[in-house]
Amino acid sequence: MPSASHPGSSTFAGAAVLLTTLLATAPSAASAADRYPTRNFEVEVTEIAAGLEHPWAVEVLPDGAYVVTERPGRLRIIRAGDVGKPIEGLPKLFVGGQGGLLDVALSPDFSTSRKLYFTASIPGPGGQGTALFSANLDKDERKLENLTQLFAMNRFTGTGQHFGSRIAITGDGNLFFGIGERGEMDRAQDPNDHAGSILHITQDGRPGPGNPFVENGKGLPEIWSKGHRNPQGIVIDKKDGTLYTVEHGARGGDEINAPKAGHNYGWPIISYGKHYSGAEIGVGQAAEGYDQPLYYWDPSVAPGAIDIYHGAMFPEWEGNFLVAALKYELLARIEHGEGGAVENEERLFQGEYGRLRDVKVAPDGSILLLTDEDDGKLLRVTRAP
Repeated sequence: MPSASHPGSSTFAGAAVLLTTLLATAPSAASAADRYPTRNFEVEVTEIAAGLEHPWAVEVLPDGAYVVTERPGRLRIIRAGDVGKPIEGLPKLFVGGQGGLLDVALSPDFSTSRKLYFTASIPGPGGQGTALFSANLDKDERKLENLTQLFAMNRFTGTGQHFGSRIAITGDGNLFFGIGERGEMDRAQDPNDHAGSILHITQDGRPGPGNPFVENGKGLPEIWSKGHRNPQGIVIDKKDGTLYTVEHGARGGDEINAPKAGHNYGWPIISYGKHYSGAEIGVGQAAEGYDQPLYYWDPSVAPGAIDIYHGAMFPEWEGNFLVAALKYELLARIEHGEGGAVENEERLFQGEYGRLRDVKVAPDGSILLLTDEDDGKLLRVTRAP
């Protein structure tokens, strides 16, 4: 991992990398052909659908339609620009603060099994917490069947923030997902608390292979790594199988990490940010026993999701990180080399479409974006002709 002096901030003095910002000049609302220059070529942004209430996640169905979650507790299908009625069969949710219906992910065999997974905040003893479910989408796309709760965090509280949570599926069908420390930062260092962790389970809810505490009993068996503040993006690189997360810092210190089994990523012992009051966090930016991030932002961009570009439409961006950001309303394209070390960042669409919650590379190589607004939109980025 890089040392404390690694080029992980987009602003700190002496950084070895050159970071540039692209300020687009296209109209502020999506149309049939919004065009934007990038460092390599021009792209077009097309509005696929609107009228979504704080959409959180999007996946592409085998026939090219989209399944989208809305945080207030709705799952919908978008086909040919038409937004379908809410799909029935969701569990009882806690909707409030940052909680509600969160990520959705399709099983690798969805085309035959119709199985999907989703995360949500749910009510329970002590308050609310993050849970993960599986279900089958019926062939009429009207309801969920065989709803199963695969996991729920072990301690619910009354706080309304830092639920996480996104899902990444391995080639053999196991699940990685993140949970924030629920606004109670010391929980991120407790190995007997699911909060502030990356979790790893099998598709039937058992602890995943390779988890660090399965054999020694020194922590909860579902935990993969600890010391995470609020991981809201997670992806497995299709090229080499590396797991990456993007997570919120406090006032500064948003991070990209590559979580490894049994490793600790420092929150709240180390951080490149400060408390919202301006007070220092923990012991500083580095300490023995805590991994450094691959990259961090200061000031915060408030990352919403991460994907890795592999596709035919933008070969110049092959292998780049794509990070949707809420606070600065942008898409960050990040070039990185061996081991994930960041080499360059380009900021796209800053301030043009509002808060960007999700980013997903579609099977055809286009890039999908969701805007986290009362009137949220599904947007598609393609190469301009």
